[in-house]
Amino acid sequence: MQGGRMKFVLFYHSLVSDWNHGNAHFLRGIVRELVGLGHQVDVYEPADGWSLSHLLEEHGQRALAEFRIAYPGLKSHFYTHDQLDVPRVLVGADVAIVHEWSSPHLVEKVGKASREQGVRAYFHDTHHRSVTEPDAIAALDLRHYEGVLAFGEAVACRYRQMGWSARAWVWHEAADTRQFKPLVAEHEADLVWIGNWGDEERTAELHEYLIEPVAALALRATVFGVRFPASARETLTRAGLTYAGWLPNHAVPGIFARHRCTVHVPRRAYREMLPGIPTIRMFEALACGIPLISAPWEDTEGLFRAGRDYLIARNGREMCEHMRTVLESPQLAASLAQRGVETIRARHTCAHRVQELLAIVGERQLAGTATVEVGA
Repeated sequence: MQGGRMKFVLFYHSLVSDWNHGNAHFLRGIVRELVGLGHQVDVYEPADGWSLSHLLEEHGQRALAEFRIAYPGLKSHFYTHDQLDVPRVLVGADVAIVHEWSSPHLVEKVGKASREQGVRAYFHDTHHRSVTEPDAIAALDLRHYEGVLAFGEAVACRYRQMGWSARAWVWHEAADTRQFKPLVAEHEADLVWIGNWGDEERTAELHEYLIEPVAALALRATVFGVRFPASARETLTRAGLTYAGWLPNHAVPGIFARHRCTVHVPRRAYREMLPGIPTIRMFEALACGIPLISAPWEDTEGLFRAGRDYLIARNGREMCEHMRTVLESPQLAASLAQRGVETIRARHTCAHRVQELLAIVGERQLAGTATVEVGA
């Protein structure tokens, strides 16, 4: 480390592909902020990553070309697991971060190499596997890691309570406000929902809080996302919603600007087992100044101001009422938009998260103690 500038080596599923991969949104913003502060950042992702493979299969090289235009200067080092020389990659590094979606073998290799080379390694968890697949998390070798960066206190608590890591810090996701900000455009429809259908983790909720209210109010609505089975697409069509497929994340602000409101529908695992964790889409929607109505979730950490930054609907009936009210009251819509943007800019930008990360790294550097080895 020279003059406070550090070298970060980040191991993630993908930087370039956000096909069913919301972690790319946050990662891009973090990398841009770190580089903007003068730090060196190297991102490594598997050449055969699941998200990238699907993206190329469906959209080809055009999608990668658009990524390079939208995010000039961002790039990944692609690797295959049998050829990745982790000790060489970590030469000169100060900090290594390994994302939860990485293979257990890579997690172990980075931990050992970091220990041997004096690199401070952190494990980044942005998923619900700590409660839905605890055996998989317990099997990870985190002995040589400084600790865990968890995207909510509920996840951090799991690591502490289960003894999986000596330390766990809360490191929430946030909006990349270099990209996500209010734009001005003529409205083309009433409502937009951007998200992936997934593995039946919120099917009932999507019916109650999105599909049925839109149908009841006969709204002009658009849905973007992937992994929608034929039955789901047919349901959308019958309810009057237009399904528009995958949307590159850099295009989201423009889409928000052309719709009058949006909704937030958290996955069941977060609502029931890991309260306090919103989706990245909520941060981004508020940053773009689009009025947002949320299905129930418990903001246990006080991230936002319910009723001021967004409206919350306790059931489908309330969702209908809120949609109608927002669409019929320009004053309310403008107030929600303004306050949502204020809260994001004050507390939840990627610039805020980078400062939090640097504070954590600085704390461990000042401690100057050896990493505690859990289970050693």
